[in-house]
Amino acid sequence: MNASPIIIGSLAQQENKPAPTGAKTPRLHALDSLRAIMMLLGVVLHSALTYNVTEHTEAWGLNQPDTHVATDFLVLLIHTFRMPVFFLIAGFFGALLFYERGMLKMIRNRLERIVYPFVVFLLLLMPLIGFSFNYSASVFSGAPDSFAVAAAPFSQVGYYLPGGTSHMWFLYYLALITAATVVLAIALGRASRLTNWLTASFRWLIVRPVLRIVFFAGLTYGVLAALNTSMVGASTALTPDPATFIFYGWFYLVGWILYKAKDLLPRLMDYDLVCTLLAVALVVAQGIVIQFSGLGLAPDAPGPLMFTFSSLIVWLFIFGITGLFLRYGGKHSPRMRYVSDAAYWVYLIHLPFTALLPGLIADWPLPALVKFLFVMVTTALIAFISYHYIVRATAIGQFLNGRRYPRGLPQEGNPSTA
Repeated sequence: MNASPIIIGSLAQQENKPAPTGAKTPRLHALDSLRAIMMLLGVVLHSALTYNVTEHTEAWGLNQPDTHVATDFLVLLIHTFRMPVFFLIAGFFGALLFYERGMLKMIRNRLERIVYPFVVFLLLLMPLIGFSFNYSASVFSGAPDSFAVAAAPFSQVGYYLPGGTSHMWFLYYLALITAATVVLAIALGRASRLTNWLTASFRWLIVRPVLRIVFFAGLTYGVLAALNTSMVGASTALTPDPATFIFYGWFYLVGWILYKAKDLLPRLMDYDLVCTLLAVALVVAQGIVIQFSGLGLAPDAPGPLMFTFSSLIVWLFIFGITGLFLRYGGKHSPRMRYVSDAAYWVYLIHLPFTALLPGLIADWPLPALVKFLFVMVTTALIAFISYHYIVRATAIGQFLNGRRYPRGLPQEGNPSTA
């Protein structure tokens, strides 16, 4: 294992010796970057959904004749790991706040960074999201005046009251899961023998690359079997969905425990590339089974085959991708730090554009893949440019990220972030 000396030195002197109690964790650039990239992959995923061969009537609602199966594979690939990785990293940073800053400061931070932005942007964006989807759906159906159709609901007072969480569902569940985990951490705080045993067991397991994949994949198989689905979707209902809470809460808890063994983070670089390549190969195999086997399997079909695919893929990706980020992203990079700062805003505002642009270019005589790339790149440009000039150095940036940043590339900073 060629571990980065910067990562190892910043965490602990010996990888089997826990960090000192109360020690402040330095800014973990690799995990900051990983979290940001998981959010930004949402732009890719939502840009691709419209051009899927598979119809996502309930989850997306936009389907048109211009499709390409490559976008189906891309969506399947991203969906297998993006949110599990995100919630695992969120659990790590949640534990960092809880144990290093204290419960009250952690709760205040989560209210300011998660709950308040969720409420504000839900109210602001839902009418625009509704307009975008209505417009493109109307265009695809051949309506003569799609703009009028999409704008008509604005005259209804109830249209401005959100009926769901849309793409901000992850903030909703992140708040719920964080609250539940804090309660659990307080309860277990008095059971020191149990928590010490859990931490010691986790530390023993995490340094064994093959066993940790088999163990966590096995537990995930059990969770999926209990939920009777091989792919837990994103519930956008305001009423909490138990399946979504349980599935993503499981990854959050693993991330929380990982913080207790943070000096072992370099061990995640063991076989990181091998794990990632195996995960990609399994996704391709899973996609072939879904699209071409003739078995009529949906991406979320229950059963041992699909449970096994999903369970192995997600943990191979978690250990593989996290290891690669730790290996190559452990140093401060001004550009990557800028992207990390921008990712929250980019994700929050991207959805109306990924829904509206397909309708605006529906008549362009271009292949589906080219249209997908146009939607993705245009959305990203709009989001990043607006972040640079409207958000980064303004009160909006302070609201989302806790402070205003100069518009230039950021310099190295010492405090850890969550």
